[in-house]
Amino acid sequence: MAGHLQQDTIAARATPAGRGGVGIVRVSGPLAAAIAGQLLGKLPAPRYATYASFIDSDAVPIDSGIALWFPGPNSFTGEDVLELQGHGGDLVIDLLLERVTGLGARLAEPGEFSKRAFLNDKLDLTQAEAIVDLIDSGSRMAARAAQRSLQGEFSKAVFELNDRITELRVHVEAAIDFPDEDIDFLSDAALQARVEVVDTAFTELARAAREGCLLRDGVTLVLAGKPNAGKSSLLNALVGYAAAIVTDVPGTTRDLVKERVDLDGLPLHIIDTAGLRVSDNVVEQEGVRRTLEQLQQADIALLIIDGTNPSEPAEQGFVLPPDLQIIKVLNKCDLTGESAGVVPNTDAIRVSALTGAGLPELRSLLKQKLGFMPSETGSITARRRHLVKLEEARKAFDDGRLRLAEGSGELLADDLLRSQNALADITGEFTSDDLLGEIFANFCIGK
Repeated sequence: MAGHLQQDTIAARATPAGRGGVGIVRVSGPLAAAIAGQLLGKLPAPRYATYASFIDSDAVPIDSGIALWFPGPNSFTGEDVLELQGHGGDLVIDLLLERVTGLGARLAEPGEFSKRAFLNDKLDLTQAEAIVDLIDSGSRMAARAAQRSLQGEFSKAVFELNDRITELRVHVEAAIDFPDEDIDFLSDAALQARVEVVDTAFTELARAAREGCLLRDGVTLVLAGKPNAGKSSLLNALVGYAAAIVTDVPGTTRDLVKERVDLDGLPLHIIDTAGLRVSDNVVEQEGVRRTLEQLQQADIALLIIDGTNPSEPAEQGFVLPPDLQIIKVLNKCDLTGESAGVVPNTDAIRVSALTGAGLPELRSLLKQKLGFMPSETGSITARRRHLVKLEEARKAFDDGRLRLAEGSGELLADDLLRSQNALADITGEFTSDDLLGEIFANFCIGK
């Protein structure tokens, strides 16, 4: 994408609101040098930290601190960039922004600095999105995956897949351009080999993207079951502290209890719910309604069963979502004397929320059911839109394989082009302004 230098100059605070040791204001655009001259009395040396007073229109200091000057194109946005690091505090930052906007800048929109970096070829779209993913990381592994995407690992994989499809298209175009040759290009073993290579690359990239999406978004896990089955005890055991009240009285939990835990790098949003039973109590009825509502929205559920009385189905009398992944957890194996762990030839697992027996096996089973087995050094971060575009690209490629079997070179070439266009949407080579606006609107102000 060619550079798109903007005519206006933008400014924003780059640190959170409130009191702090340091407050940062960023300025980017063609007026940045003139603003630096008026605000600092001189233009600082490029890429050197310069101590200076930040002065108002009457030459009265607003604050003092560090000024950093990055002439374009060697800056984050590709434009002239001025960064002011002063004392943290809303009033000080507001006064600096008032001074900067008075000198011709305007307040930046959410994500506008990153958007300009994308438009000026400093970042591709997946790298720009990885900035927010890094900020919002819910685990150490998620942060490392976002950093890998920010460094271009995801983009590199997409570009390599795109290059392989280009090789296919070259081969197919040769078959179309030389139809009278004795060689049948479409039945050539080399073409078939390239098709298989692309197919494998699609599978590997889709797997990595699905895991990256799990790392970014996390997983919603709902604990459900009859009253007094041990749901709250299991929640406390999973999070490592007493997040929920536990008593011998059935129906202690009436409302939702939400906690977040790091499941070996996977951000897990756990929701403890009211016990599933028919009741005349209005409060308990509302709790059951909320339980069923959460199950409709869950990625996976643990159906907790009292192991001392396992005969009665935990969901008896209620209809659970048919497509919901469910793991049956037989709790209280410390009382039954049965061995903890996965029950052979079933979809159930025995645990003791009281002693912790079976919890490591439960964590492993959760990761297995969710398809989450990334390596800490090779993970990337990805978004739902990336998965959608990968599915579009794969669908077009699979359509092309059918055309190949039919011997239709022209239609095969068209399908391969559609596949490449979908891949290009991931990195932002061909992306609508509406989509760009939607993506960058979710960024922080000042990024």
